[in-house]
Amino acid sequence: MIEKIKSILKKAEIAAYTINETRTESAECFFIRKNLDMKRRTDLAEYQVTVFHPFVKDEKPMMGSSSAQIYPEMDAAEIESVLRSAYYAASFVGNPVYELVTGEEREHIPSDSTLAGRGLFDNMKDMAEALFAADTEEEVFLNSAELFVRRLLKRIVGSGGVDVSYETCEVSGEYVVQCISPQNVETYHSFSYRNLDTENLRREVKEAMKMTIARAQAVRSPQAGEYRVLLSGEQMRTFLSYYLERSSSSMIYQEYSSYQSNMPVQGESIRGDALTILLKAREPYSQEGIPMKDRVLLENGVLRTIHGNNRFACYLGIEPTGIYDSILVPVGETPLCEMKKEPYLHIVSFSDFQMDSFSGSFGGEIRLAFLYDGETVTPVTGGSINGNILNVQEQMTFSKERYQNGRYEGPYAVSLKGVQVAGE
Repeated sequence: MIEKIKSILKKAEIAAYTINETRTESAECFFIRKNLDMKRRTDLAEYQVTVFHPFVKDEKPMMGSSSAQIYPEMDAAEIESVLRSAYYAASFVGNPVYELVTGEEREHIPSDSTLAGRGLFDNMKDMAEALFAADTEEEVFLNSAELFVRRLLKRIVGSGGVDVSYETCEVSGEYVVQCISPQNVETYHSFSYRNLDTENLRREVKEAMKMTIARAQAVRSPQAGEYRVLLSGEQMRTFLSYYLERSSSSMIYQEYSSYQSNMPVQGESIRGDALTILLKAREPYSQEGIPMKDRVLLENGVLRTIHGNNRFACYLGIEPTGIYDSILVPVGETPLCEMKKEPYLHIVSFSDFQMDSFSGSFGGEIRLAFLYDGETVTPVTGGSINGNILNVQEQMTFSKERYQNGRYEGPYAVSLKGVQVAGE
């Protein structure tokens, strides 16, 4: 199919392009309670073709780009029509000219995941058993779940000589925990792993069931005021995404971010834990065919890497790294039990926790939190928090306990001083 697309591109006189081929084999299971409601297997192929259109505007060289989706069932005439339309659309995109990614044909890279080399439904069976291992009670249970095991084969071919391919494997899912007493509540959870991580899934589900019981017991909101707030679990990546996004070449070039290499982005007087963040290469190549590797983003609060795609790297005159979305953060030295010796509001679930990478503001509506007033711990629900990372980053304390899910691995929790809470 790739050769067919290349032939049509040549016929249409489109000289600059990148073709992304993705072949996905998947096993999918859907459960109602513990009962398998439906299972299916899919085998799909799709092609994303990005075409580049050089032109001159006001005597300045420009480079426009546009992408199109190509499917195997399309005939040559349909493909040519789609690609010509994309090339025409690219003529209206007035980006300053830049060099395209160059490369060569390289050997296929197989997956090193523990999911590889096993049948999709064999992996599904093990993960399903782990998912339901903690579902042993009558009043709290998984009322529904979806599991997906995928094997992806990707190939990237570009007009600059790039021709690379690799395999990845992943398992992901969603589940809803329901507790019917003392009030009927449901909590939503999701997970994603690159390995057959049954132990981690067991722990996550067990913790989710405990949290759902606590949510059923929570009947009031915290009092409005200023708190020492603990964020944990899935909120950690969202919170730390501020540094990931602010250090992207696209934000820096467009002057949305003032970050520069070797800049102390965590502040000048760190009194808490100095933050180190590693960029993790989940795949060996970017969508453009740029080789990717693990890199140091922040080292003790100092920016070490500006990352991003080829276009903005060319504009800034730096190495193109590819776009990263996964981070690894070394754990702190403070056990969670030490963090909890003084009054705190530990928020374990939000309706929608968000971080604004432009302003640094973060917040969300509280679904479940634990309030410790110095004497007792009370589950609470309702209200919201509103803070700014620029006001708390110099005094952050990270837990010794580790958490991993999807695109984050690092401390389970962070302690933030002086966060405003809207409540009763």
